[in-house]
Amino acid sequence: MKKISILMVATILFYACGSNNNENSNKGLQDSVQAFLDSYNQKYTELNVIANEASWLTQIKIIEGDSTNAIANNKAQEELAVFTGSAINIETATNYLKQQEKLAELQVKQLKAIIYKAANNPETVGDLVKERIKAETEQTEKLFGFDFKIDGKSVSTNKIDAILGEELNLVKRQKAWESSKEVGKGLKKGLANLRDLRNKTVQGLGYKDYFEYQVSDYGMTTQEMIDMLQQFNKELYPLFRELHTFARYELAKKYKVNEVPDLIPAHWLPNRWGQDWSSLVDVEGINLDSALKTKDAEWIVKQGERFYVSLGFPELPKSFYEKSDLYPLAADAGYKKNNHASAWHMDYNQDVRSLMSVEPNSEWYETSHHELGHIYYYLCYSNPDVPVLLREGANRAYHEALGSMMGMAAMQKPFMENLNLIPKGTKTDEMKTLLKEALNYVVFIPFSTGTMSMFEHELYSNNLPMDEYNKRWWELAAQYQGIAPPAVRGEEYCDAATKTHINDDAAQYYDYALSYILLFQVHDHISKNILKQDPHATNYYGNKEVGKFISEIMTPGASADWRKLLKEKTGSELSAKAMLDYFMPLMDYLKKENANRKYTLPTLN
Repeated sequence: MKKISILMVATILFYACGSNNNENSNKGLQDSVQAFLDSYNQKYTELNVIANEASWLTQIKIIEGDSTNAIANNKAQEELAVFTGSAINIETATNYLKQQEKLAELQVKQLKAIIYKAANNPETVGDLVKERIKAETEQTEKLFGFDFKIDGKSVSTNKIDAILGEELNLVKRQKAWESSKEVGKGLKKGLANLRDLRNKTVQGLGYKDYFEYQVSDYGMTTQEMIDMLQQFNKELYPLFRELHTFARYELAKKYKVNEVPDLIPAHWLPNRWGQDWSSLVDVEGINLDSALKTKDAEWIVKQGERFYVSLGFPELPKSFYEKSDLYPLAADAGYKKNNHASAWHMDYNQDVRSLMSVEPNSEWYETSHHELGHIYYYLCYSNPDVPVLLREGANRAYHEALGSMMGMAAMQKPFMENLNLIPKGTKTDEMKTLLKEALNYVVFIPFSTGTMSMFEHELYSNNLPMDEYNKRWWELAAQYQGIAPPAVRGEEYCDAATKTHINDDAAQYYDYALSYILLFQVHDHISKNILKQDPHATNYYGNKEVGKFISEIMTPGASADWRKLLKEKTGSELSAKAMLDYFMPLMDYLKKENANRKYTLPTLN
């Protein structure tokens, strides 16, 4: 890659300063912009490949006391940061944008993307950027290199999740839950430091704080985002209140506790953060875990690929299986890896990978379909019509929405019957099926819009003091989720930091909330307008029209305006209506189940 020449810089500045000396000035300006963008995209790709490879190694091989990967990652991230945050790139893109009315739409989008990326790494605060990168690497290593223990014996997070999913002994459950939170102690100071570094970094280009910076990627202000999240939470609250009341009594019965608590003890729930309660309900006739016990982990991933291929998508590149890290480490591996599932776009082209720890169970079956949704999204927008800078989701929520939608589709009864995972014609209680889904999707909304998003808003925008992190986390959990810790959790803990996103995907968790709203909106359209099927009982498998529709959403990447794309494809703006409609049949059922039970969450005025 050649450096930008002095002649090119001179040309750039000439046109950027508004030359109108001849009738070809617009074309000349556009040509100059394109030369700059082509050069930027090429260098950006080169540096990202190096940075992604370095970051990948820090995720798949964590060796206590060995800083080799961390040092290499810091170096690669710093080189990328120096480029994206360089003063010449910022100045050039800013000057060109002063004449954006003379430029092509894709050029304007790319220039804005350059400015946005620069704000995370501005050269003007280069020392802060280096310090932040180093701190982020150290935080990740502490999080995923942590040795979780129960009664002095090391356990995996999969084991902790299994205990929380199956164990009936509350003492054992509490030990597992408390074990999952021990990692937060060593992350608290690091989180406070990262908050300060992230805020100071983006303030270098005029953002108030890091939360505002991340929200701006949606073309929204912080207040607009907060208002939208509160609106979604408010709309789904009546149903969540019924689910909360139902869960309190059913869990008390399950654990043989006579006095039903007002707030659900966190260790009673199957998920470490109380974001998914679906295992509370078993649907007779559907025992996916039993069916999957006859499969192996590789079948889970390969079946996900077969689903996408059935819709008309291509087979995954051979390199996907060669370079991904898909299965749990052997007990004697001698090192650890990131235990959170993720998808990676290494080169903004065909090098796509996934990091998982797949086991043959229903959770990993759904997760694999979800992660492959990300992978196929990457492959769809890696086409000549989408510049490298715009090879992202239409917005960040689109990626999660489409992946989650495919995971949900793979769990619906007609789909599973089609794959012979359950017998054809299986009789099930449809209301219990809907209840189980609500305990997943609806329960997630107050966690994502409330506990997580409001904590991060207060952390970054309000500079929440470090000695109030745990107190505030549990106040928000009580307010939004109606849950409480099993015992007093003092400020020596940092339970928020046990959630990976707080550390390494900061100030973006509302992406998941918006993705669920978007998921149901797109699913509703596919069900009613393409499949002509009940949204509660669909079978996407093998339907090329469904694949074509999804591909048309994925292929433009971020070159499309996310609002226009949604309106064009579904006929409406982003709205919780489809999600509300999907779960509306539950309200009467839950009110009957909850008759004569005490409601402990307040009604909304």
